[in-house]
Amino acid sequence: MTAFDKDQVSRFRFVRCDFAADTGVAQLVYAFDDGPEMTETVTVPGAPFQLDGDRAAAVQRALQLLHLIAGVSYYKAAVPAQVSIDSYAIDAATAALVETVYFNGLGEFAYRNGLNLRDRFKLPVTEPLSPRERGWGEGASAPNLNLTHHALVAIGGGKDSLVSIEALRNAGVAETVTWIGGSQLIRACAERTGLPTLNIGRTLAPELFELNRQGAWNGHIPVTAVNSAIMVLAAVVQGMDQVVFSNERSASYGSQIAGTGEVNHQWSKGWAFEKAFGEYVQQYIAADLNYYSLLRPLSELAVARQFAKTDFYDAHFSSCNRNFHILGERPVNRWCGVCPKCHFVFLALAPFMPKMRLVRIFGRNLLDDSEQAGGYDALLEFQDHKPFECVGEGKESRAAMATLASRPEWKEDVLVKRFANLIQPTLSADELQIEPLLVIDGEHRIPAELWERLRANFAA
Repeated sequence: MTAFDKDQVSRFRFVRCDFAADTGVAQLVYAFDDGPEMTETVTVPGAPFQLDGDRAAAVQRALQLLHLIAGVSYYKAAVPAQVSIDSYAIDAATAALVETVYFNGLGEFAYRNGLNLRDRFKLPVTEPLSPRERGWGEGASAPNLNLTHHALVAIGGGKDSLVSIEALRNAGVAETVTWIGGSQLIRACAERTGLPTLNIGRTLAPELFELNRQGAWNGHIPVTAVNSAIMVLAAVVQGMDQVVFSNERSASYGSQIAGTGEVNHQWSKGWAFEKAFGEYVQQYIAADLNYYSLLRPLSELAVARQFAKTDFYDAHFSSCNRNFHILGERPVNRWCGVCPKCHFVFLALAPFMPKMRLVRIFGRNLLDDSEQAGGYDALLEFQDHKPFECVGEGKESRAAMATLASRPEWKEDVLVKRFANLIQPTLSADELQIEPLLVIDGEHRIPAELWERLRANFAA
């Protein structure tokens, strides 16, 4: 390809998308201006699929939504002011959802690159029909597809998804543990559950990596939004009625940046995205397809408390994101021990499990290492902002550290002692209580009957 000059790109094109029921392969095609096409593939195992009538139409709608949302990986390379859709029409509701995903999901990307993306990404609305005008009835929703009562549960290899998987198992919900891509660590975790598994393939267009080498804009994207759209497509193709993620209440709160405001690294894990996306799915794709996060009413600390109840996954799970980088070095062990995720998960679990067990999981005591002080200061929001990572709120880290400072087995560790001497005296006792942060509360999309079965267990 010719040299890529992002400043000379004027238009991003959603060229076309298609899904082959005989192979389970979806192709998502994009381009800049009249440049070469970039094709991403997503493969749903289990083909050939029998798709006809309302279900075939729902697959097409889910495919188009995926095409639009997955395009964020490519659009960000140049962030041009013009966007076009070459092969299908969309309505105002679809445009509004996708535009919200791009603006908020690229918030960290824009901040780090000094870009202003407000009102920049605008999709052409050429389909005027509302759901009711499509003939879907008074409820203004997509048809009921009579999907099988079965959950596709996203697994990421960390503690959160394992808590959801076990909660659904205990509640008697049929589930298939689902992941996207080729991570062997995630596969090992999924196989450890002993449940049916579904590994969805995703291959990014190779041209994207070449654009990055040539100086394209690069940075964080709302990957949970992309994965959500992939799993909705898979659920409709497979005929299952639930797509379940494990995003907790804390994900809705971002980093407070002086002079900028809130920037949420994990916006697409937050409640605003879940609510908008889940409602769209039921209104425009399948009325009986439920998209929800099982952990939404829980804080990160409440999730950690649930995970600590069993040691079944201690030797298999990892929340260290360095394991999942597409490119670059990965840790030799499951935990690098120096990233924000390692810092936070260690701290969040410490109040709820024996110290020896936690040190065995990580291979060392992260709180007895003075070189880790800067990383923990960021988690505590002490002279720094919350890291751009999927970690809990500052108040959770402060409450966890205060809890450890009161315990004989922890209080002599160098960072716990530093907190007690330097940081804790600047804080009020009320904001260091851990119990209020363990309360199960808040908005969620969990089906009511299921939530009634789960609530007591989560609160215990």
